[in-house]
Amino acid sequence: MIWVAAVSALLLVGALTGVRVLREYERAVVFRLGRVLPLRGPGLVVLIPLADRMVRVDLRTIALTIPPQEAITRDNVPVRVNAVAYFKVVDPVRSVNEVENHAVATSQLAQTSLRSVLGRHDLDALLAERDRLGESLQKVLDDQTEPWGVKVDLVEIKDVEIPEAMQRAIARQAEAERERRAKVINAEGEVQAARNLREAARTLSADPAAIQLRYLQTLLELGGEGRSTIVYPVPVDLPAPSPGASPMLPAALAAAATASGCACGRERRPS
Repeated sequence: MIWVAAVSALLLVGALTGVRVLREYERAVVFRLGRVLPLRGPGLVVLIPLADRMVRVDLRTIALTIPPQEAITRDNVPVRVNAVAYFKVVDPVRSVNEVENHAVATSQLAQTSLRSVLGRHDLDALLAERDRLGESLQKVLDDQTEPWGVKVDLVEIKDVEIPEAMQRAIARQAEAERERRAKVINAEGEVQAARNLREAARTLSADPAAIQLRYLQTLLELGGEGRSTIVYPVPVDLPAPSPGASPMLPAALAAAATASGCACGRERRPS
């Protein structure tokens, strides 16, 4: 009876130790005497003691931080780049049979691929087209990890570090570009102003009365708001003597302006 009880206890302990519970996101790759069995899980998995060996495989997406890598771009600029890769296991059997540790292997492959991709692009492309570089790196990793049963979903370039001297050069380049745009905009404004002045001159020259009205409007604008100086614009050709005109015309105009209390560029004293 003692032997029967001992054997029963050993069988019970072995049965209990051979029971595994897998979560919804886990799968079990079971080897029986070295031969792989069909995939199991999730839920309750029963193993034969001393004959079965189980390997748990997590099917969730893993965020892999790629350590900072130093590389030289195609235009010979040293950079230091770090990134993050998101991958998951899509075939648990191959992830166990084809590679020793799929997470470590994917990390090493991501580091070497990152340096290789950076060397094929210029610094400007690296700074302005991170999304496109991430897609290129993701495709390279996905093609190489596919035999391992691993799917790389996304690769994002987190940070790009460049030498301080190169940063100053980029800042000077950006400043020169802004100055160039400012000069171009200023020149375009001058061209538009000249065109508008030409159109205004044509409109005013079509009717002498329009010129006189413009003179009066200018007089009102300059003499308003309590100013003490009145400037009256006089056409340049008005004081000029014409053939057959009296030589006293300029003096008469000056006398008339003095009598009316208006002088060109002269300050009017308050009474």
